Amino acid sequence: MTTPIRNLPRRVPGWVKVLSAIVLVLAVLFAGLRLSVVPGLKDLFGTETQDRSGPALLESIQDMSRYEAASGNFQVVVDLEKDTKFLPDAIRGSRTLYVGAGTVDAYVDLGKVGDDDVTVDDDRTSATLRLPHAALGEPALDPDRSYAVSKQRGLLDRLGDLFSDNPNGEQAVQKLAARHIGDAAKDSELTARAETNTTAMLQGLLRSLGFEKVRVTYGS
Repeated sequence: MTTPIRNLPRRVPGWVKVLSAIVLVLAVLFAGLRLSVVPGLKDLFGTETQDRSGPALLESIQDMSRYEAASGNFQVVVDLEKDTKFLPDAIRGSRTLYVGAGTVDAYVDLGKVGDDDVTVDDDRTSATLRLPHAALGEPALDPDRSYAVSKQRGLLDRLGDLFSDNPNGEQAVQKLAARHIGDAAKDSELTARAETNTTAMLQGLLRSLGFEKVRVTYGS
């Protein structure tokens, strides 16, 4: 009489175990994403941001003699494209569309006014002031209003970002946006508005001190 042979459990291959582990991890991650939309559970798989920055250090103090008389708000759309010879854009190249918003201040440097530039009559009722022309400050980009609309990068550029200290850096488009904003400020009437506002400020100040006639000129 023969004894029936029981079915022995089959040995699971190693690659099946690895594949099962990967599927399990993906399932947990997917479940976390689905749970994040449920009220009260959105932070279950969320990240926590901590600011471990050190205290800001005062490096220097500089006395200011500028009268900030006007400020202009500007916005520019930068379309920066970098190509490589003999290689298609899909392999090596980048194109960034960036909206840059910032301000440029116009000022009159009152520190350059000398004794010979101020004339007061004997009765102290009339004064003449000769001031330097208004100048423009450096463009200042507003990070809250500046952003990248789109970024297109070739395969080699994307791989390079993985080993870069500053992946997806936007320094090039930011500098270009600031330059365009500065050029637009030069073509605007910002300095003329600054001189008009400075004249009104000085006339109001000197008239409050008893001067009846106040004349302000600009230039050497």
